[in-house]
Amino acid sequence: MKTIGLIGGMSFESTITYYQVINEVINQKFGGLSSAKCILYSVNFQEIEKCQKIGDWAKSAKILSEAGLALQKAGADFILICTNTMHKVFDEVQESINIPLIHIADVTFNELEKNKIKKVILLGTKYTMEQDFYKQRIIKKGIDVIVPDEVERQEINRIIFEELCKGVIKKDSKEFFLKVIKRLEEKGAEGVIFGCTEIGLLINKNDVKTLVFDTALIHAKEAALMLIENN
Repeated sequence: MKTIGLIGGMSFESTITYYQVINEVINQKFGGLSSAKCILYSVNFQEIEKCQKIGDWAKSAKILSEAGLALQKAGADFILICTNTMHKVFDEVQESINIPLIHIADVTFNELEKNKIKKVILLGTKYTMEQDFYKQRIIKKGIDVIVPDEVERQEINRIIFEELCKGVIKKDSKEFFLKVIKRLEEKGAEGVIFGCTEIGLLINKNDVKTLVFDTALIHAKEAALMLIENN
């Protein structure tokens, strides 16, 4: 079995989901006490979040590149960055290593395409919703991506960093997310991307009418399937 490298800790809450899902898929496939071979490099999210706030993406790229190199040296065959926002520095990290880095937006697009989605809501941190590094990767493949308005984006961002990243789940925050989704569904959205790996801690596919694309689950399952396909 090949070995997965995980760059995690952004936040530790969603990294737990990655580890759990990857191992569940492997165990379901092989049974018994089977689990995935994986190596986790967990960064200090406080340091990463500070870089995000001041726009020092070069420093955060350096931190993640060092993590990627460490995973490569430790024997990883391919790597996942276990968060959406830090795919902002995907190219820099990929250039620093000699093994594949699996892009979370690409595997999400594959699921959108399978479901024939033409218009989708993107929820995530303000960086993911407002900047092009993520949504343009999907838009250029022919899918219309819509995001909440500015006030909604600010509140979503606050909930992610002040609550979800700390494992805090509030009913009012869930209701706010669902209200935003409903408003955008009325604009013709056929699905919603949970473009932050913590959103699935707050809401799930049973909470909304349209199809849900939980990027943490999609990314983790794809990694596990890559292990299975090579056995």
